[in-house]
Order: sequence, then structure tokens, then C-alpha cells
Amino acid sequence: MDDASSLYIGLISGTSADGIDAALVRFEQDRPQLVAAITHPWPHELRTRILEVAQDETRLDLDSYGRLDVAIGQCFADAALAVVQSSGLCASSIRAIGSHGQTLRHRPAGTYPFTLQVGDPAVIAERCGIDVVADFRRADVAAGGQGAPLLPAVHAMLLSAPGRTRVVLNLGGIANITVLGAQGEVLGFDTGPANGLMDAWHMRHRGEAFDRDGAFAASGRANETLLAALLADPYFALPAPKSTGREHFHLAWLESHTATQEVTVADVQATLLELSARSIADAIARHAPDAIDVLACGGGVHNGALMRRLGEYLGPVTLGNTADLGVDPDYLEATAFAWLARQRLLGLPGSLPAVTGAKGPRVLGAVYLAPRD
Repeated sequence: MDDASSLYIGLISGTSADGIDAALVRFEQDRPQLVAAITHPWPHELRTRILEVAQDETRLDLDSYGRLDVAIGQCFADAALAVVQSSGLCASSIRAIGSHGQTLRHRPAGTYPFTLQVGDPAVIAERCGIDVVADFRRADVAAGGQGAPLLPAVHAMLLSAPGRTRVVLNLGGIANITVLGAQGEVLGFDTGPANGLMDAWHMRHRGEAFDRDGAFAASGRANETLLAALLADPYFALPAPKSTGREHFHLAWLESHTATQEVTVADVQATLLELSARSIADAIARHAPDAIDVLACGGGVHNGALMRRLGEYLGPVTLGNTADLGVDPDYLEATAFAWLARQRLLGLPGSLPAVTGAKGPRVLGAVYLAPRD
């Protein structure tokens, strides 16, 4: 399939389900350039349903699953149409949409490993009149990989520092790092929670989707006993490759540790911020001891308290922002799924086996053609 247009859209809603990021990207000499971007809000009831299902497998029968898949697909289509409208371009000029979908389950280990992202791609293609590439993770899982993270290939393309080791840190609901080695080697994995647990705790006790600038966390004090219990979770000690999500780090997991402790809700939030900062910094120290700098992206870059604590833990390693190199930190992940859609249509691999642990590089995603009538 030829690459008739240089314009692609990338869509993703992350672990926190705090909005659908939509990036309209133009490729120039194989490198993506951001043309337009928006974050499309979820309807409150639908977001609530997504978060319920992501944490409790008993909440979804087959009929409910089918309805949720279509409802999410409709919202992803709305996001794609909105970013096209904001750009002033025509849908007909866009080659394809890369839709990550909304992850409901990610279980890449066990007898029957799987990963499940929903948001019916056929609905998106029908509504937008643009071909859609979706279901990016399953081919890697089928090849023995984690199916995640998928961003390191794009991080390597856009943010490498030849001759020096650099870390790219994605602060979504879950944190993941990409270690860009001095000799061109790439390592990446999920370190554990970033914003997801803090968002969930803040919603429960403050009724808002996120802790703006970490103000709620800053009003409390980290509880060292609780922090030690949380950090003792076996996931943090697992070797890479590894990946995780809300099915592991959720409020029930947190409450299993707080049930026996006398701790205020603000102190829990402060402890969760400390958990994110500490687990990320520990992973960087272990896997990139020679890093010269860390470049952060994702929604967590706007949490001033988290960024300050990370900077303190990283010590002499400089903590910056991908914007320092001209890459928008809010839409780098959506840009990556535009790139993955283009890779699929060109028949090129999108995964890095050194990151995911798959048997080899795989062409990722399935193509859903828009109507031609």
C-alpha cells in the first residue's frame, strides 16, 4: 500500500481515561511534525463506566461490552473529527487514523496472555470517512512480547542524544521510561504508577479528575510505613521487559495497604506522589546510571509537586521536558500512534523486541477501510 498522503491522525486515551488525545501529524522525511492537537473530553458517565470496568472484571457482561465498545468508538470518532476541524483541513486529505483505543485489560503473562483495547475502529472509519489502523498491541503479545510500551521507537527517532545516555519519561496513568543508550541501544518498560492512583484517590475524596499541580498531595505528608508497604509490591522488583496497568495498581490495591493504618486522606495522596517519584527514580538509577538527563512528557509534567520531587530524587541528573527539544509533551503519545498507523500501511515493523521481549519485530495493527461509496 503506498503512502499517498503525509497526513495522519493519532488517537489515544490512557490509563487514567482523562480525555482522548488527538494529534494531526504531517510526516516530513519520515519524521512526524505536529500540525494540530486537541484533548477531547469523555462524557462523565462514560468515563465513570470505563474506570469501573478497568478495575473490576465482574462489571462487564457481553452485552455491556458490546455497547461500551461502540460508545467508546463514537467518542474516538468525535475526537478525530474535532482535530480535523481545528486544523482547517479536509478529512479527505488524511491518509489514516491510528487509534490506540481504551485499554480495559492488559495481561501479557500467563497461559493465555492477552491485551484488550476497545473503541470500535469500524465505527471510527464509518463516521470519519478515513481508514483506521487499530489493535496495535496484540501482534506483539502473540509473539511473546508485553505489547507495551510502544513509544520507545518514536522516542529514539525524535529524542536520541548520540554518544550520551538519555531517558524519556512518560507520565501517564502509568509511568514508563525509555532508556536511549549512548551506542544507540534502546530499553523501555513500565515503572509503575504515575498519575493514575493519585487521580483516582483525588476523585474519590475531592470529586475532581486530577490533583491540579499536586496541591492536594502538597497539603499532606508522606507516610513512610505506608510507602514502604507499597514499594514492597513485587512488580517493582521484576526485571524488564515488563508492563502493567490499572488492573494491578488500583484503589482496591491501595486500600489493602491502608486498611490497617491510621493515615489521613491528604497523607495518602502525598504518599502516592512519593510512590510515583521514588519508583520512577529507582528504575532510572538501576537501568540508566549514566544518564545525562531525563525528558518528561505526558500529563504528569503539569503536576509541579511531582516534577519537583522527581528532580530531587534524580539529583545531579537534569530533569527537563520534551518541549525543550521542540516535542509537545502533551501529544507525543498520540503522535506515536499516528506513526504506528503509517508503519502499518507501509508494511514496516512498529515494535522493538528489545523493549517488549517479543520473538522479533512485528508489523502492528489491523486496517479498517473507510466506506468508498
